Amino acid sequence: MTSSELETPPLDTARRLAESGDLDGAAAILAELAADPDGPDRAQAAVGLAVVLEERGDAEGARAAARTALATGHPEYAAQAACHLAQGFEREGRAEQARAAWQAVLGVGTPTYVPLAHLALARLAGDPAEAEQELHAAIEAGDPHIGAHAAQRLADLLLEQGEPGAAADVLIDALEAAPAEEVAGLRVQLGIAHLELACAEFAESVECGADPQTGALAIELLARTLPLRGRPDDAERVWSYGLHHENPTLAAEVLLRRQRDDQ
Repeated sequence: MTSSELETPPLDTARRLAESGDLDGAAAILAELAADPDGPDRAQAAVGLAVVLEERGDAEGARAAARTALATGHPEYAAQAACHLAQGFEREGRAEQARAAWQAVLGVGTPTYVPLAHLALARLAGDPAEAEQELHAAIEAGDPHIGAHAAQRLADLLLEQGEPGAAADVLIDALEAAPAEEVAGLRVQLGIAHLELACAEFAESVECGADPQTGALAIELLARTLPLRGRPDDAERVWSYGLHHENPTLAAEVLLRRQRDDQ
């Protein structure tokens, strides 16, 4: 080691060695720092060691180093270590271990990492109710970017459950705080929620016994909207319902509207 290296803080030396490709040299320095229970740099060194060992292909060693950092309870580096563990378990398809590691992130409680953990726990949730709870928590954690992504995922979940009104409410709230680059996606999804709401209103109009002209209009609008939601077969059933309706006046009105496609 040169005199300049002796004057350089060990963490900086390890970082420089890792960046230059000397992973063994970096690991040696970081392992020594992480092994000192009273060292002021133990948590940071342990996280760095986890990263270096993973790059070397030593997954178990990396996890041991990450657990060392996590055990320190350091608000920044313990949270980073828990994220490192969780992401590694996810990549390996070990969902339960990943969930436990993300829960550890929440246990550390560092605000920067809390929304990320909730978003991940929603992804790993065992049922829709749990996913919905975690997505709400991710939104409420206050990170605008993660909040926007969580809102979109929550809206998707609510749409799948047949709750377009609730989905629209989530998206409208999200738009108030969304970063500029997230606004377009949220608005498209809000439009989708409104299409679902429109379909429900058109169907309700037909079912509640509208007059023939209003009923025919509702049937046409419903039949022409459903393909936009990827439901062409349902659209054909709606047309068929209208064309064979027991009210001949309504059926004739629907036929006129359907024939527009042939003009």
